[in-house]
Amino acid sequence: MNKNIKIALGSIYLIILISFLYFLFTKFDISRIDDFSYYKTIQENIDDTIGKNLIFNLILFFIFSIIWIVLLGFGTPLLLLSGILFGKWIGTIISTISISVGALSLYIIASYFFTDLVNQILKEKFSKYIERFQKNEFYYFFAFRFSGGLGVPFFLQNVLPVVFKMKNSNYFFASFLGFIPVFFIWNTIGAGLNTFIKEADEFSIFNLILSDEIYIPVLIFIGLILSSLIVKKKFFND
Repeated sequence: MNKNIKIALGSIYLIILISFLYFLFTKFDISRIDDFSYYKTIQENIDDTIGKNLIFNLILFFIFSIIWIVLLGFGTPLLLLSGILFGKWIGTIISTISISVGALSLYIIASYFFTDLVNQILKEKFSKYIERFQKNEFYYFFAFRFSGGLGVPFFLQNVLPVVFKMKNSNYFFASFLGFIPVFFIWNTIGAGLNTFIKEADEFSIFNLILSDEIYIPVLIFIGLILSSLIVKKKFFND
């Protein structure tokens, strides 16, 4: 790995992280963290801000998500955030597109700069899958995404196809289609949290869990996990 590239990527990541933390601590009153009415105020401000300029905020989220994924960020916080900000339908669309683009960008960067490093870390571990992927890379990578990446951390999922020398178009569309089910569920949970805060008079973890906006997508998520285990057994277990 080129030392200058490592320094540049690390610097960019720190700048974004520090900027985010600065925004967080300047915009939110930490002393009211246990005050439910404060979250209702935040929710009202979010709805008002997003409603005034939806397109601008979608573009901002799109750009932020790509940068976040390229810098090896986790996907789940983005999915909850998109659900909270934009609702389950628009949130699912914008998060699926932006994270797919971010993952593809990371894959291209890894293919160009870090092929040797990726092969060193992942090739031996996933050697038994190489032949399968090369026979039908779209089909197997879609199954890989749908099954949750076989438990592989998200940022490693995004660079794993470097080992298989996957085509960019197959990478993007297999990711996009494989992401949709689980992304919709997480966005639905995010939207449900937003609705709960809007409608509840006080916070109750029991009421939150039993609200339709939360327990239904959680049950669907459990069903998806069971489905992914079947997919994993069929396509990836010897």
